[in-house]
Amino acid sequence: MPAYDIYGLGAALVDTEITVSDDDLTRFGVEKGVMTLVDEARQQELLQHLEGHMCHASRASGGSAANSIIAAQYFGAQTFYSCKVADDENGKFYLNDLASAGVKFSAANGTAAGITGKCLVMITPDAERTMNTFLGISATLSSDDIDENALKASKYVYIEGYLVTSPTGRPAAIRLRELAKAAGVKVAVSLSDPAIVEYFYDDLHTMVGDQVDLLFCNKAEALTFTRTNNLEEAAAKLQGIARTFAITLGAEGALVFDGNRYSQVPAPQVAAVDTNGAGDMFAGAFLYGITRGGWDYETTGRFATRAAAAVVSQFGPRLRPEQHKPLLVD
Repeated sequence: MPAYDIYGLGAALVDTEITVSDDDLTRFGVEKGVMTLVDEARQQELLQHLEGHMCHASRASGGSAANSIIAAQYFGAQTFYSCKVADDENGKFYLNDLASAGVKFSAANGTAAGITGKCLVMITPDAERTMNTFLGISATLSSDDIDENALKASKYVYIEGYLVTSPTGRPAAIRLRELAKAAGVKVAVSLSDPAIVEYFYDDLHTMVGDQVDLLFCNKAEALTFTRTNNLEEAAAKLQGIARTFAITLGAEGALVFDGNRYSQVPAPQVAAVDTNGAGDMFAGAFLYGITRGGWDYETTGRFATRAAAAVVSQFGPRLRPEQHKPLLVD
């Protein structure tokens, strides 16, 4: 039996979350609702401008795939995460956070000189999240950081679409997909962000490859990735790209396809205060459901939308550890 349910590969970022107004974003030239890569100087400039806007969310290890892997671990999955942090205070914090959750990682991580990646997450009153990310040493994540033993001992590998922006991360993602296929390990990929799909369209298609086992995306990403104008057409085209998929629809729930049939699953009605991490939680909960839970796609989709709804009802991209297990009871 595989030692791990899920092996993840993605960025390692320490999140700082700030509440802002739409006027703030306009004034500082920040594009709303997407992830934008910035250098450290730009990130510090924004932090200085927005001083005093800090919300009550605690600092946490982040990165899209990391959020998903940590969620799956707290639900009860066994996980391994490959990422890259530096030998600095944020790097130590990040690895301690992974270890506290029970996520396994390479013992060599955190030994290199450099700066650990940081993500500035700006939340507007409509609960939309806007991210400005300084990748730091995470930008150098490469095929050398793949743990082949852990990969081969896993049921699924999970790759975040954000890796397409990195000259070394993109080939690492492709290499991981190829190694997984050779080892008989299933591959799941998230498209991550509408702007990523738009600006890295060709490279992202190359990274995803042909007939990935499971694809995660939201409606905007699905439409852009398939170059269609409606959800029905997008879903039909995705069948040629992924054996199974889940398209999140915000307050309307999700559309999931198990390879044979579609299921439209509703989302619980909650007052959204922060959408940061909703898609990550959906993916982590979904991966838990089909690996450790052994559930069908409709059941798993309902669980994943419930978990995502819990995330958006509070500040921060993740739930507290004790909030996970109660969600397993419908």
